[in-house]
Amino acid sequence: MAMAMASISNMFIAFKPKNNAKVVQPPPSSRKPIHFTTLCKASSNNSSLSSTITQLQNQQELEQETPSPPKQPQQDISSVWRKLHGEDNWVGLLDPMDAGLRRELIRYGEMAQACYDSFDYDPYSKYCGSCRYPREEFFECLDMRHLGYSVSRYLYATANISLPKIFMRSRWPHKLWSDKANWAGYVAVSDDDTTKKLGRRDITIAWRGTVTHVEWVADLMNYLRPISPEVACSDPEVKVEAGFLDLYTDREQSCGYCRYSAQQQVLSEVKRLLEKYSDEEEDVSVTITGHSLGSAMAILSAFDIAERGLNVNRKDGRKVHVSVITFSGPRVGNLRFKERLESKHGVKVLRVHNTHDMVPKSPGFLINETSPEWLFKLAQGLPWSYTHVGVDLELDHKISPHLKHNADSACAHNLEAHLHLLDGYHGRNTQFQSSSGRDVALVNKDCDFLRDEESVPPIWRQDLNRGLIRGPQGRWMQPERPTLQHDHPQDMDHHLNQLGL
Repeated sequence: MAMAMASISNMFIAFKPKNNAKVVQPPPSSRKPIHFTTLCKASSNNSSLSSTITQLQNQQELEQETPSPPKQPQQDISSVWRKLHGEDNWVGLLDPMDAGLRRELIRYGEMAQACYDSFDYDPYSKYCGSCRYPREEFFECLDMRHLGYSVSRYLYATANISLPKIFMRSRWPHKLWSDKANWAGYVAVSDDDTTKKLGRRDITIAWRGTVTHVEWVADLMNYLRPISPEVACSDPEVKVEAGFLDLYTDREQSCGYCRYSAQQQVLSEVKRLLEKYSDEEEDVSVTITGHSLGSAMAILSAFDIAERGLNVNRKDGRKVHVSVITFSGPRVGNLRFKERLESKHGVKVLRVHNTHDMVPKSPGFLINETSPEWLFKLAQGLPWSYTHVGVDLELDHKISPHLKHNADSACAHNLEAHLHLLDGYHGRNTQFQSSSGRDVALVNKDCDFLRDEESVPPIWRQDLNRGLIRGPQGRWMQPERPTLQHDHPQDMDHHLNQLGL
């Protein structure tokens, strides 16, 4: 038990309800055993075994007395999933907003948000820059088992590139879990029951965005360079932002976590999974999601998958549907990049953003798809002429009665705020009306966006005692976590050789 307690990493403050608070008692059958998932949400500052068990039992009772946020079961979309994922470029689904599409967008948004909720961005933690949870229990620790997915592998990126506001490092250099890597996201696969409801076996790639403020955009190299040879492409005029390409393709062979680039990790895993499920009766899809910087990585990896033909079944030549759902993402490439992604490869991209957010307006702030047509065409050969890809869904936080109208740029960029706005969006020029009763308190999880009338404190998601616990001698200490695995499959080199990587 002592070893188990030493692995506690994500400890949050819980408050018992007042004596007069109304509580909901679940049936006795709903009692859950205490295991690692409980440890993910509970903590102990006592050194004795008995006090540890008592504290965990009290936490368990509190969880039972306090109603959990509503978890929407997966709807059966087996007959319409292709339409919801852009088969017709979402014509007729955005205005008015289709209820099924809204649920899909929020679901993938929550999978992107899971990257933030599980990321250790505390510079005083020796695990800063890593994922808090074991891969095998990722969704369980986040109370997201209802999604019906399991994580097949973690993704890492090297911190070598010159984007200091993107990567998080511990202030304890002698205790670093890695001085070269940051956790960058995950690949997950739908289980059998969820696959039946979705109408296909869904392979989801979720890329982590930035956990700092939006100033990271200022660090971009802000010039376009050919995507080839890093990403195999026969058109030399296809160009993308240089910093995004470096982040996607760079590696550090001296580091076990990123001795393979993020590109190599994600492509080899997609290839492995597509081969694994190639003989299933159900269709297979690849859905890629991300927020902020994760949006750029999502679009780059979708282009790479399609450009290499990974989504083409070798047996019958059928294409696996590839779609991208991004939130508040920057521009990635030039017009030739957009045309090749959409027209040649048929990748479907839906971009969700808040109209008051500055990040989607960069890079290419001066010359972009909104410029006069004559200027945009004239500037095509310049290294700073960018354009967005895909279909745009524009939201406005000023229509929500729960949000401050004049909040700062970080609030306008916040992912939970985007999911809140999606929940109440029914079309252009319509009033905000929540469709699912999504908890508005989630908006203030990591920012200060809610009006004071909501009585929700800002940045309420806090580690108890800054992650410290009392050790066996009664001294405060930072607990150890389970050994972080490099997570590189044994057959990875085999798949990379076949890909020419």
